[in-house]
Amino acid sequence: MGKIVGNVIDNFDYPLTTSISGDKTYIKVCGKWHYAFLMMDTIKKIITSYHVSPNRDTLAAIKVIDGTLSKFKEIHDDLNFVFDGNPIYLLAQHFFASHGIYFDVSQVIGLTNEDPVSEEYRPLKQVIERLHRTFKHYYRTTNGFGALENCINYLTLFSTWHNFLRPHKSLGYKVPVEISEIKNLPNMPAKWLKLIYLAQDYILEHQAI
Repeated sequence: MGKIVGNVIDNFDYPLTTSISGDKTYIKVCGKWHYAFLMMDTIKKIITSYHVSPNRDTLAAIKVIDGTLSKFKEIHDDLNFVFDGNPIYLLAQHFFASHGIYFDVSQVIGLTNEDPVSEEYRPLKQVIERLHRTFKHYYRTTNGFGALENCINYLTLFSTWHNFLRPHKSLGYKVPVEISEIKNLPNMPAKWLKLIYLAQDYILEHQAI
């Protein structure tokens, strides 16, 4: 099911702002620790990309940032990504700049506000940290994954639920992305089923092109 709905979540025309935050957390795959990277729009509360990697390196940062950049029809001058102090994000920024793609990176250092940038952007960093706490709350019941593909499917389904099905208090108990065909359905199983049907229709439509 993750592969089916993944076509929708990865190609949906999201109404994004230019305020994006990203972070990583630990996740166990085949008995070994991996890193789950997530990025989200801090205002719309939309997960913009996700990536699983055995390494906390620049390549992983490039891939998760690229997943977010692909959601924009154009790169705005004020696009800003908020991360922690890991240098992999600045290296990723340099990589994209070398290909003519420009955005700002604001890094929140440590747990206290020892510099002006950390003080200004810590609230945005805390948005993605709350997302990771929600993710880990549900992830704990899995006790890890026996295959990388299963882990990716789980992240896909989590992101789908978060973006299209989960009401958010900060959004007035609305979902981040409302789909008219799903909005008024009576319960969560019905909404999931309709979302799967819509994803299948999307796949068939684009296979026919």
